[in-house]
Amino acid sequence: MNIESKIPVGGPVVAEKSWTSRESWRVLGIMSEFVEGTERLANIGPSVSVFGSARVPPNHRYYLLAEQICRQLSDAGFCVISGGGPGIMEAANKGAYFGRSPSVGLNIQLPHEQHANPYQDISQTFRHFFARKYMFVKFAAAYVVLPGGFGTLDELMEALTLLQTGKTRRIPIILVHSEFWKGLLDWFKTTLIDEKMIDGFDLDLVKIIDEPKAVVEAIFKHYEARGFEPSAAEREAQLNL
Repeated sequence: MNIESKIPVGGPVVAEKSWTSRESWRVLGIMSEFVEGTERLANIGPSVSVFGSARVPPNHRYYLLAEQICRQLSDAGFCVISGGGPGIMEAANKGAYFGRSPSVGLNIQLPHEQHANPYQDISQTFRHFFARKYMFVKFAAAYVVLPGGFGTLDELMEALTLLQTGKTRRIPIILVHSEFWKGLLDWFKTTLIDEKMIDGFDLDLVKIIDEPKAVVEAIFKHYEARGFEPSAAEREAQLNL
């Protein structure tokens, strides 16, 4: 029997071809997000990626704390990169926007919660979380993580994983507001380390800090023996993120 006679006309085969075609165009769209985002941020200076909940209102203590931290980071010469949305993301951009250095928002298209805040000197919108997350890591000299939900925890765990596996340079990761983070860090130490799921030095770069000024000082202290720019070896590693 001729093999062509076994292939039905229409039905699942046609649908599969249509889906494959859409997937091919989707890959091109993903590539364009990486290219456009990289080119857009290529000339910014040393930057700090800041994370936190989209759900806190402007009068919330976490919002005000994020705004203070990012104003001080901006005045100290750091670009501030946030997710570009409301809540702590807005506070981060707002603090930087009224400071000396650029405020960068990496926005994401979502069915709810996300809308671009008005405090962005540089604004870039993504459809895909993984392209956006790449930009947070690639351009960060430090991570500052304020209280947040699943999205914030996702960014934190992503950074810890990349550091642990050597896929990115070792940057300081600062958790802000000890009351919120202490339980999680204690669990890392008493469960993950005790049960040998991670090594003790995997947490060496994680600090809990409450005061805005101390956040800035901790970042400068980490880099006092070297420059903020990645070394040649670190740049090479980042090509394989």
